[in-house]
Amino acid sequence: MSMELKPPPSDGWVPTLDDTPFTRMGGEEAVHALAEAFYDVMDAEEPALAAIHELDEQGKVNRGTRQRFGMFLVGWLGGPQHYSATHGHPRLRMRHGHLPVDTAMRDAWLRCMQKAMDQRGISGGLRGFLNDRFAQVADFLRNTEG
Repeated sequence: MSMELKPPPSDGWVPTLDDTPFTRMGGEEAVHALAEAFYDVMDAEEPALAAIHELDEQGKVNRGTRQRFGMFLVGWLGGPQHYSATHGHPRLRMRHGHLPVDTAMRDAWLRCMQKAMDQRGISGGLRGFLNDRFAQVADFLRNTEG
């Protein structure tokens, strides 16, 4: 069963060089808050997905994972390239290649991101853009059937 996303009401926004998703979201603090909300949802609602991440002593996705993902999102959404400067090229397929990513894991990841975006109040054209981009990347990372 594929995760189908309903298109949000659009305000007509499309990204430009001067109005990136990063700026539209409100900058680094807002993007890092989305990453935190994403992992909070994962910890609470998708234990199988959380379990494939490095966990802290409380069994939650650890701080380093959260920070790396936040840094990645900042650059991916058009902000400063801190992730690449620190960790090199993202190479998403290579970095996730050791994990079995099937349709169920992809859909769990997307559910977490949808709920995180809901919590952060991301809507309109920005939400539509992010829905499309996150779905493309999540599907691109699938590496096993099922």
